Amino acid sequence: MGIFDIGSAFSIIIFGLLLLISSIKIIKEYERAVVFRLGRLLKKSKGPGIIIIIPFIDKWVRVNLRLIAMDVPPQDVITKDNVSVKVNAVVYFRVIDPNKAITEVDDYLYATSQLSQTTLRSILGMVELDDLLSNREHINQELQSVLDTQTDPWGIKVSAVEVKHVDLPQEMQRAMAKQAEAERERRAKVISAEGEFQAAAKMVEAASLMEVHPIALQLRYLQTLKEVAAENNSTTLFPVPIDLFDVFKPKK
Repeated sequence: MGIFDIGSAFSIIIFGLLLLISSIKIIKEYERAVVFRLGRLLKKSKGPGIIIIIPFIDKWVRVNLRLIAMDVPPQDVITKDNVSVKVNAVVYFRVIDPNKAITEVDDYLYATSQLSQTTLRSILGMVELDDLLSNREHINQELQSVLDTQTDPWGIKVSAVEVKHVDLPQEMQRAMAKQAEAERERRAKVISAEGEFQAAAKMVEAASLMEVHPIALQLRYLQTLKEVAAENNSTTLFPVPIDLFDVFKPKK
């Protein structure tokens, strides 16, 4: 009988130690424990550090508070100007209220992913292709604002949304390449025309100056003769204007 009592006491001690060990949990700095006691949510999440969970009475869920980067898979989107494209994105968010993240939604990761996909299709369906390609920063801000508003009741803060890649159809890529080439040609012609205009303006200024000072035209003629003589070894005959020698005549 004594041996049985000693064995029972030893078993109870071992069971108690195991129960105590199983009730001790370690929560990391970036984690929190959402605890349900007899089915009722405790008002404040526990952690970080060592926490005590009462076996068979408490149920708890570990929640990560770090920033999460979630890929949004490619979505088929029809833009406002009826262009079909595939768009993928990345959503950055974190849990700011662990209790809401567990109690207000069944699976906050899955729910955030699905909401991001539907929001991406909805927002991009209201913009034109040119805006999607050139005004991406504004679109990212609008996506972030809409997602943050919708996930706020879940205790989730969406800090940023980035559209990563826009996959255009082949025919649209060829059309945009032609458009870009035509734009480059237009700019080249404009630059050439501006150069011609500036050159003509300078020539008009030079002509006006030579009209006021005829000797400038004569000096320019002599400079041209010098340049031609330096570049060509053959004999070249140029008519010499009589007015060229007027400068050497004695003044009356």
